Amino acid sequence: MRVAIYATPPAGAPLTRTAALWLGRDAFSGEPTREADPAIDPIVAEPARYGFHATMRAPFRLAEGFDLEDVDARLADFCASRRTVTLPEMELAGLGRFFALVPAARSGALADLEASLLDAFEPMRAPLDAAEIARRKPDTLTERQKANLAAFGYPHVLDDFQFHMTLTGPVPEEERTRVSTLLAERFASFDGAPLSIDSLALFVEPEPGAPFRVHSLHHFGGRPAA
Repeated sequence: MRVAIYATPPAGAPLTRTAALWLGRDAFSGEPTREADPAIDPIVAEPARYGFHATMRAPFRLAEGFDLEDVDARLADFCASRRTVTLPEMELAGLGRFFALVPAARSGALADLEASLLDAFEPMRAPLDAAEIARRKPDTLTERQKANLAAFGYPHVLDDFQFHMTLTGPVPEEERTRVSTLLAERFASFDGAPLSIDSLALFVEPEPGAPFRVHSLHHFGGRPAA
């Protein structure tokens, strides 16, 4: 089993519903959200397995002495002490070969939230094994990312953290215009709109390769961050 801490709006939020229909799977219920669509399914298979989210603490196995309810309780306590982070504008963007919703500008409050999560949950993370390290392709990482991988089990943290809500897997070059047009149509209401992060979800992968499922969603307890 692996767990992850992701940012996602609640199950009934318009963005969550729109994304679940696009991906073909609802991470809250674990159920399909539409009929199979050969025009979309091949490019959303990877993000559909993880469920709609932005990674705040990447998937990790639990260290000895901890169980799922320990992580859940710590996340509840963590969220009770946090303030809402509002991102003034989200935009559709191409990140390498895939597409995602990303903030239009960097947020210091969001960076602080991510750094705090790293510190709070690092004691619960089991060390990476050789296969997990190899999967991150360390030869392709910068020296800073290699240090992040060793310290936190994931290379894209702290100064290498980029908040993104993934909408596709790798898209072939010849398909990019078509996919970009589809996304612009489906997500028009959210492109250019603000996004408030006022909760965090605990996602669970019960066994390697299985779809991730929302175990719990915890709302923040503080007033909005500046």
